Amino acid sequence: MSHRVLDQLLRPLGIHAPALPLTDIQLDSRRAGPGCLFVAVRGHQVDGRRFIEQAVAQGAAAVLFEEDGEFVAPELTVPCFGIPALPARLSELAGYFYDQPAHKLQLVGITGTNGKSTTALLVANWRTLLGGKAGVMGTIGNGLFGELVEAQNTTGSAVEVQANLAALQQQGADLVAMEVSSHGLVQHRVSALPFAATVFTNLSRDHLDYHGTMEAYGAAKEELLKLVDEPNAVINADDEVGQAWLARYPEAVAFGVNGPIENHPGRQLTAQDPHFHQQGFHTRINSSWGNGVLSAPLLGRFNVSNVLAAMGAMLVLGYEFDALLASAPRLQAVTGRMECFGGGNAPLAVVDYAHTPDALEKALQALRVHCEGQLWCLVGCGGDRDRGKRPMMAAMAEQYADRVILTDDNPRTEEPAQIMADMVAGLRDPAVVQIEHDRTRAIALALGQASKQDIILVAGKGHEDYQIIGTDKRHYSDRETVAAALHTLLESFR
Repeated sequence: MSHRVLDQLLRPLGIHAPALPLTDIQLDSRRAGPGCLFVAVRGHQVDGRRFIEQAVAQGAAAVLFEEDGEFVAPELTVPCFGIPALPARLSELAGYFYDQPAHKLQLVGITGTNGKSTTALLVANWRTLLGGKAGVMGTIGNGLFGELVEAQNTTGSAVEVQANLAALQQQGADLVAMEVSSHGLVQHRVSALPFAATVFTNLSRDHLDYHGTMEAYGAAKEELLKLVDEPNAVINADDEVGQAWLARYPEAVAFGVNGPIENHPGRQLTAQDPHFHQQGFHTRINSSWGNGVLSAPLLGRFNVSNVLAAMGAMLVLGYEFDALLASAPRLQAVTGRMECFGGGNAPLAVVDYAHTPDALEKALQALRVHCEGQLWCLVGCGGDRDRGKRPMMAAMAEQYADRVILTDDNPRTEEPAQIMADMVAGLRDPAVVQIEHDRTRAIALALGQASKQDIILVAGKGHEDYQIIGTDKRHYSDRETVAAALHTLLESFR
């Protein structure tokens, strides 16, 4: 195919090259093989240009490198081209290589601090219920809905993104719902994608170890709005940043759980007085597309917001309002997102990915309306990450839960005791908070002490099936651990 020939691939960049067939594109020299195009850029941690000769020795047929006026490419026996600002061109380049898969799909991009995974899966779920075939790309994994494979990053490299889209399109997907991280936006990983709809869920503290300030973090998220036609941008009006963006993007669709959205001239979608029960919620929906009652099997007020976000994306894509309402009761709860275990003769344990102060607050507030007894919170913080949010996480747990157990998350290469000390600094009354570093024991401790009227939020890891201690990535799952501990608890009652 012509797009896999070097001269055809580089012609849009204004580069004349030989007609050399290519097998694939590689950013990682360790994966370079015969016939590949090796792309050498300065990464956040590693400069790929140092490995050009290694890639050629492994069979790379040609090399592109990031030209910055300082780097001098080695003498090579294969074609080698320097391109200024190469990372910003990679999405476009990979799009040509994979024959523009995004142009053959309805592509929905979802960004925000919290709710990206749930919203993406709801969009894909809805498309599947309405008779289509949808793909998902994000934190929980990549693949067709219901067949996800674990992903390393929320948003892969520009090359991985285009390769995944091509694979999903070849598997028959007609829509792909894609989480778009702030890192992915800043690093141009999606810059050439023609999004049919985009969603902004919210903005709260996260990733400041990378972005430095909340302003820079917000500006990174806003980049997604520049990749879609304004009327197809769906923005959360309940979020302060969302409100500011709606003032700048008056044609965008506004959604909210707090009733009518005033002073917004564009289309809107709002929930009115949602009612919560053990199996989910139902709410009156008022919108520019029509009004009606929506029911869905998801817990918590923020999941009302996530359902509205997904519904807004589907509406701007042209799906019918009444068909969305009719199919909403068949939407599925998301793995590791407010996922329920136990109940009945045992405490109800809820596993959720909440790993930011805002997400933890929302999860605890959501569960409070379902809780007849005491509300427990089991939570930790990751090592080698933003230390500033640790006391905030502990403070949220103390403020919104009746009982708190602090435990390890992914300590990585930090001392767990130091992470815990940072969390304890945020507590008003440390004496009443339990500390148990071993997460399995912490879960057993909570279940053993709680009554059957209590709810235990197990926060922070959600769908993850590993724990990183030092540099060792060990198999560990909150979902499996909770299920096993509940089984042991129920056996003891017999």
